[in-house]
Amino acid sequence: MSFEKELYDYSVSKTALCIANDTIPDELFREYNVNRGLRDVHGKGILTGLTRISEITAFREINGSRIPCAGQLFYRGYDIHYLVKRYCGNRFAFEKLTYLLLFGELPTDAEADIFIGMLNRFRDLPTNFVRDVIMKAPSKDIMNSMTRSTLTLASYDPYAQKTDIPNALRQCLMLIATFPMLAIYAYHAYSHYEKKESMYIHRPDPELSAAENILAMLRPDQRYSSTEANVLDAALVLHMEHGGGNNSTFTTRVVTSSGSDTYATIAAAMSSLKGPRHGGANIKVVQMMENIRDNIQDQEDDDEIRDYLSRILKKDAFDHNGLIYGMGHAVYSISDPRELSLKLFVQKLAEEKRRQKDLALYQKIESLAPEVIAGERRIYKGVSPNVDFYSGFVYDMLGIPRELYTPLFAIARISGWSAHRIEELVGGGKIIRPAYMSVMERNPRHMDADSF
Repeated sequence: MSFEKELYDYSVSKTALCIANDTIPDELFREYNVNRGLRDVHGKGILTGLTRISEITAFREINGSRIPCAGQLFYRGYDIHYLVKRYCGNRFAFEKLTYLLLFGELPTDAEADIFIGMLNRFRDLPTNFVRDVIMKAPSKDIMNSMTRSTLTLASYDPYAQKTDIPNALRQCLMLIATFPMLAIYAYHAYSHYEKKESMYIHRPDPELSAAENILAMLRPDQRYSSTEANVLDAALVLHMEHGGGNNSTFTTRVVTSSGSDTYATIAAAMSSLKGPRHGGANIKVVQMMENIRDNIQDQEDDDEIRDYLSRILKKDAFDHNGLIYGMGHAVYSISDPRELSLKLFVQKLAEEKRRQKDLALYQKIESLAPEVIAGERRIYKGVSPNVDFYSGFVYDMLGIPRELYTPLFAIARISGWSAHRIEELVGGGKIIRPAYMSVMERNPRHMDADSF
């Protein structure tokens, strides 16, 4: 028997002990007024910090009551709908709004040109890095590969441990620029060595945007349409930042507050994002939609669709988890502004790809799912589609492999992580250290302390 099997069998034998001694009854959380997940019973996050980077609005206080309202998202004081309308569709929206998140101001044309040029010159990896690091241990888990690459890049930086603002900003800009390469190259290594596909590594073009380079590096012929690039650019913009309280951004603040370096901090954020409760929802939406298509006879029959959604909620269908993926959000109630903005681009891409029939089914689910959920579940706030509902469909239409869905989230969100790291370095000063109350029972068999 291999040592790995022996170790696993030992772990199995001890699992019941872990469960017995680590289970804390729900009533203790209520007794001590502990908010699990740093959220109250209504899903509202417990206030743990202040930020000037972004703002999320989902409720309004009226006469002392929290009233659900249409969701709003602001980057540095600018409504996301305004930013999407002004910048998306004209190339380099992601880069220009990364400038906004980092520096707090929209760039002038001259500032944007300098910033974009700086990022493009950063789109390079150390000599033989792709061969020696990315290709040495290919993995289907591209997030793990990217995390390993991020930590390894610290070995090539003589100032890796310095945490002054200019150095941290330099490191963040380098990682923002190279993240698309770390993701795409890791996928190609996996595809070649594990899936036995052809190998090709395209270098990024310094004249192209991040979205254009992602498509060009991913595809054998490097070809893409302007619609494809614009939709992907918009998707990156809508995923790049979402307040300081989401799991991976809060992780960024926590690790930064400890005095750790940029590479370790971003690697920690990556480890948070890869969790299926955080960054993997769009994959589940695509899988769910495939399951729905395979199990209904008529995609235009509202009653049949409604009945199947009810079966999903009752754990009788799809993955038996009782969730309609892409519906509802930890913060938003009536609407997710990111979903509303992305939906404007989805229509154009569906027409170009001749996927109008698939889009029609998504739209039906969007309309029917909230009423099905309301009828089956006790809910404290409104239920509406979130940005993940359509983002997976976008990536599917772009021909992006599912292994890259969460890495694309990381490629976008590193801009927000970087902004929060800098803000924490500028104004933090204290290590983030929440309290946990011990509810363990003292063991009466221990030695009398007086005997020592």
